[in-house]
Amino acid sequence: MNRFSRLAVVVIVAACADAQSPVQLAPPKFARRTNPFEGSETARLAGAKLFARECAACHGAEADGLGKAPPLKSPEVSKASPGALFWALENGSLRHGMPSFAHLPEPQRWQIVTFLRSLNSKARLAHEP
Repeated sequence: MNRFSRLAVVVIVAACADAQSPVQLAPPKFARRTNPFEGSETARLAGAKLFARECAACHGAEADGLGKAPPLKSPEVSKASPGALFWALENGSLRHGMPSFAHLPEPQRWQIVTFLRSLNSKARLAHEP
């Protein structure tokens, strides 16, 4: 393989890595984690308040996305495991302009995950016949 071909491969691999969202970058051991608050209405309501305070400025009050921040009512989020969502909140993504929310206590990050999962379950129900 010549020098130009190697450079092209590196550029393509880097471009593909950049295309991955923070949720897709979650290591398998984190993606397998379960949400201790799954199905809790109290956690969902707490997560909604935290979302309004911590996330809505970028993702919109209804999680429909603003500017560069993607909508969170999406198949990618609805199909993501709770652990992958938690990992994305904890680690953020500098490449995507998402800050880390590791400053929040772990239970609060799980509450946000609970809220995000509820948004996507409602979105799925709205689109089902």
